[in-house]
Amino acid sequence: MYFCTFTCYDWLWLYEIVNGYDLVYSWFDIMKADGYYTVAYVIMPNHMHVILYFPGIGFNLNKIIGNAKRFMAYEIIDRLEQIGRIDILDYLEKSVSERERNKGQLHKVFTDSFDAKGIYSQKFFYQKLNYIHLNPLSGKWQLVDDYTKYEHSSASFYETGEVKKYKPFDFRLL
Repeated sequence: MYFCTFTCYDWLWLYEIVNGYDLVYSWFDIMKADGYYTVAYVIMPNHMHVILYFPGIGFNLNKIIGNAKRFMAYEIIDRLEQIGRIDILDYLEKSVSERERNKGQLHKVFTDSFDAKGIYSQKFFYQKLNYIHLNPLSGKWQLVDDYTKYEHSSASFYETGEVKKYKPFDFRLL
């Protein structure tokens, strides 16, 4: 299992602006079809945290996350065009470096890197699970009064059994 985080470029609220939360759920489905599982998640307006489970060997985490970011970036750009957010499109276009432009990149939708930490202990797993589920309440966010009410999180599934938007792979079955 891995705890992974990736962020929209310059912390822009791109998921929120384009109502792109469904893009993450589509990526979860793609991973599931490949035999990889989403154990826990929270999708914030400008970043996401996820615990991923890879039951076998031979997976390439960099490639999996890179493909996810690429897939979502194309869709986010398309939606920005559809809603006429030329201001954001121009900003994301101007943020592409010359090196990235030479590789064919047109817009900077996500930060270049992502954070991934292997989960090798129960203590670390629960620390990250709690971090994910409490994220909508933390710091500046205050997106809900009760973390189980945030619809783009697996918290309600684990706390109440209710699936809000996407049912995670239940780690208690492992």
